This record gives sequence, structure tokens and C-alpha cells, in this order.
Amino acid sequence: MNADISESVWDALADTQQEAANLKARSALLYAIRQAVQRWDLPQEEAAKRLGLTRPRTSDLLRGKLAKFSLDALVNIAASAQLEIEIRVKDAA
Repeated sequence: MNADISESVWDALADTQQEAANLKARSALLYAIRQAVQRWDLPQEEAAKRLGLTRPRTSDLLRGKLAKFSLDALVNIAASAQLEIEIRVKDAA
């Protein structure tokens, strides 16, 4: 791979390595939560109750509006969704 080509879209969008890492973690959590909620096959109002969110906030989540959710908020939402979070840390290549 050419050294000038970013590893991911997050690397390309972020100004710093720290910001890219945060975006990657948040997007992975958001994706997992969305998948779980979709499997529930419930109306948004019911899903919102399960997640402890308002219906508009749940709508933002299901629409993938990443900028509206902090890493901390997504961890809490994932716990409310009964998801187990594993963190894997490795040396950067």
C-alpha cells in the first residue's frame, strides 16, 4: 500500500490519529447497536424505551448520525442494548 493512501475513511477524515481512533471506535459501536435494534424488529418508540433514549435520539442513532454521539454515550447505549463490549488494543503497524 502506498504510504500516502489512508488506511480507512476515518484516517482520511480525521485531523489527528487520536480523532481517527475515536471515529473508528464510535462507528463500530454505532454499527453494532444499529444491527441489534434492527434485529429486535420493534417500532422506534419501543426501541427507544429499551435503549433509554428519546424517539428522536433513537432516530439519529438508526440513521447513523455519528457526530451526535460521543464514545461514552455509545458505550452506555450498547449496555442498554444488552451488548457486551470487548476492547482490543494492538500496536499500530
